[in-house]
Amino acid sequence: MARFRAYASESEDEHGSASESAEVEVQEQKSNGVYGAVESEDSGMGTEEEYHPSDGMDEDEDAEREDEEDFQDSSPQPEPRATIGDPTIIPWARGAGVDPHRIHVMQSAFFRVPEEARAMREVEEHVKARSVKKLALSNTLNRKHSRDSDGDGLRADSVQRRSFAHDMEPLPYRPSRKYARVGNAASAVSGNENALIDAGLTMGRSFRVGWGPGGTLAHLGHLCGPADSSSETANSSIVNITSIPIFTSSQEESVKRATRLLSHHLGHKNKDPAIVMDADGIPCANPSPDLTFTSFASLFSATDTSFEANLFRLGRALFDPLDVRLADDITEDARERIVNLHRKEALSGWLQANVASYVESDLRNNPDSEWSTTVFSYLTGNQIAKACDLAIDTGNVRLATLISQCPGDADFKEDLRAQLTLWREQRVDAHVSDDVRKIYALLAGVVDILEGSNGAGPERCPNLPIAKGLDWKRAFGVQLWFGQSMDASISDVFAAYHESIGTNASSPIPWYKETSTSQDQDTPMWKTPEGADPPDILYSLIRLFAEPNLSLSDVLIPFSYGAAPLDYRLSWHLYIILSRNVDPDDHVEGHSPSADLLANSYAMQLERLGLIQEAAFVLLHIEGSAGRKSAIKELLCRSAPTLDAYMLKGLCGSLRIPDSWVHEAKAVHALSRSDVYGAYEYYLQAGMYNAAHDIAVMQLAPDVVIRKDMALLQELFQRFSGQPVRDWNVRGKVFLDYAHAMIRLPELREFYRTDAIPDASHTAEVEDFARSIPKLLAILPDVLPDRKDIRHKVAVSEMLTGLTLRLDQFRPLSVRLPCTRYTGEIS
Repeated sequence: MARFRAYASESEDEHGSASESAEVEVQEQKSNGVYGAVESEDSGMGTEEEYHPSDGMDEDEDAEREDEEDFQDSSPQPEPRATIGDPTIIPWARGAGVDPHRIHVMQSAFFRVPEEARAMREVEEHVKARSVKKLALSNTLNRKHSRDSDGDGLRADSVQRRSFAHDMEPLPYRPSRKYARVGNAASAVSGNENALIDAGLTMGRSFRVGWGPGGTLAHLGHLCGPADSSSETANSSIVNITSIPIFTSSQEESVKRATRLLSHHLGHKNKDPAIVMDADGIPCANPSPDLTFTSFASLFSATDTSFEANLFRLGRALFDPLDVRLADDITEDARERIVNLHRKEALSGWLQANVASYVESDLRNNPDSEWSTTVFSYLTGNQIAKACDLAIDTGNVRLATLISQCPGDADFKEDLRAQLTLWREQRVDAHVSDDVRKIYALLAGVVDILEGSNGAGPERCPNLPIAKGLDWKRAFGVQLWFGQSMDASISDVFAAYHESIGTNASSPIPWYKETSTSQDQDTPMWKTPEGADPPDILYSLIRLFAEPNLSLSDVLIPFSYGAAPLDYRLSWHLYIILSRNVDPDDHVEGHSPSADLLANSYAMQLERLGLIQEAAFVLLHIEGSAGRKSAIKELLCRSAPTLDAYMLKGLCGSLRIPDSWVHEAKAVHALSRSDVYGAYEYYLQAGMYNAAHDIAVMQLAPDVVIRKDMALLQELFQRFSGQPVRDWNVRGKVFLDYAHAMIRLPELREFYRTDAIPDASHTAEVEDFARSIPKLLAILPDVLPDRKDIRHKVAVSEMLTGLTLRLDQFRPLSVRLPCTRYTGEIS
């Protein structure tokens, strides 16, 4: 019987560790699918034999059972087990002259056969179960169009079973491949756009969806969702340009709203300039610390009840510094309590003014309501005086006396709770109207559920939810005005309201989804995803004050204040204020990648509206110098056709954007319109001499050479003299030397035709030409290497022919001199 070698001793502890070693060894070998080297222990030799899991499984089990029986029988055996069943096999012990019984006892002592057999069976069953489970997992991932990013590294390929007598072995684990973004220069598509043999490679970019400036989208067919069906097909050669809607209002109104806040932002300066240069010399915005909610709230009149006005007023109540004018020696606890009271008073005043329209709407929609309903509506808006007057007018003087003491102290509320308890115990509450019970509940500080007597028949009175039917602001207000004590903080009030959402209080839905207010309502053009209704931004600001560790990314959601998911106008302004003025005593400047993305998103909106200067101003708030520079340059390139003198005055003047960036953008735009000379001029004005030099050599010089305009050729390249230009001596200077030779050689030849005697300088000049022109002829083909451009071929031929003819007129043998590499030594 073939058995694995198990290292064990006579002691029980050593046997345990040996069994674990054997188990680990079996697992490792079984996981590879093949049992490797096995050793015949019955014969006592170290011979190896191949193990077949399917063929030898039953034989091994029978042999193991025989081992257990033999070990339990202590009597000597006449023959070793290896001879049973095959008399032709001669045991090794007999041939070596060793006592077989002694060998068997030694095997039993050292290898502990029964324990090993049981352990082997358990390990084998465990490994087999793991192998089957792993194979089943691999089969589930074997699908046709799967990706390694989704787990295809675990995919098992198709394995053919040789026969049902052989088990399928699991394939080895293959780790998933990592995907990385490939740049355009390193892409296999780059340079192969004309490979017509592969239509997918050639036309792949043409048929994909692409984004354009200002939120435009180029696509084939009709835009639709995954679950929608379209009658149009994508197999069309018509490319549609769709303008993605961003704003809910008209373009004129959107421009007005954006410029109003941005002008205040840019014009609100402190002692330092609004635009400064960072350590890398890149302009960046430096918002003033005085840019607070109060400064933005001052843009709206006192009678303005629009959503934006209420938003900035709430921020003023919660986050702007308070001037409490306390003495320096006051304790910290007293200071904190006084600041908390002032902050609650400011929040209460804002909330009362904000919910006044809701109270008026309720009274207007229910003109025939009972007096108790009206009094309760007044109380939900904290209009105590109006509630008292109405109670007196209707003859409820005692109730008016109670209302006048609102919110009252702890004893006052306890007395009212006792009255409500008495009504419930005596089942009197069934004979009191619900609105009257709600009034007494508010005065008693009960703002969630008022327990009823729950009697039977006419005396049955169910539990009464106090804030049911109220909007979220008034539900929060009753917690602030009636539910909590005077010393309770805003955080305590918010926590109490938050716990009541869904059971007693309504959810804080955004203002544009409410039916009670429609003065600022815009027609919604987008649908909020189901189950992803964001809360009102006003609620989120209160939550941010109550939970200072809350991330701004969870607060500044466009759907929280408008129906347009791409409108980041208010999000960006709120971030600028909140990130700098939440804690004035611990002022920390800083941005985050999310803030940079927010700035880019808002700048895209402004660019869509044609507000290029405003978009550049927003991009100046990006933290990283490299990202800020790149974003502004891309904006200028896209907007180059509209960069007039007035706009440049604002960009380069107020925003301190370098002129070179503007000229570079104009150069790129000129190249897009095939205005090569215009791009050459703009690059020179931008100080980008390498780019201008490349255009002059590859685009302008060949045409000038063909036209034989040597003066223009000199003018093109003389502007690079003294500038740090790459490969100047073997590129641009070659054209200067060529123009100089073509102009000077005819003049020297004309001089020699006259009777004047040439002086030494003329002779030396001719000698210099004789030495330098052959070198020039050798390098000219490398200056214009593009043989696909017919202009390069003609220009090189023209230059070689012209120089050869000019020099041959003086020194016919000079052109036959050995040509060496040109070093730019021609004067």
